[in-house]
Amino acid sequence: MTRKRYRYDPESGEMIDITNGDPRELRKAALNHMGGLWGDRHYDGLRATDGADISTRRRHREYMKRTGLTTADDFKQTWASAAKERDRYYQQGGTVRRQDVERAIHKHFNR
Repeated sequence: MTRKRYRYDPESGEMIDITNGDPRELRKAALNHMGGLWGDRHYDGLRATDGADISTRRRHREYMKRTGLTTADDFKQTWASAAKERDRYYQQGGTVRRQDVERAIHKHFNR
């Protein structure tokens, strides 16, 4: 079974088979597919769940600020410091874990 390649034609709104086509078309299709890796194309036509237009980086940033929202990457340092704190706790004799609490509750109520 051979693999097929297609390119979206925005003028006709259809997918065009370029499997056996011009290598430049193949390259163009690959670049269009990977454009989100280095550009802002992933914002095109983007809307928030409340319908707000966030189709550019600037609009997205302003929307997040206005609504008090954030993205997960804002917590990278918080999670790193929490991981260090957990490691320190367990290395310095901290022994209480969720499983210990569950076991104690089960033991207390199932005598």
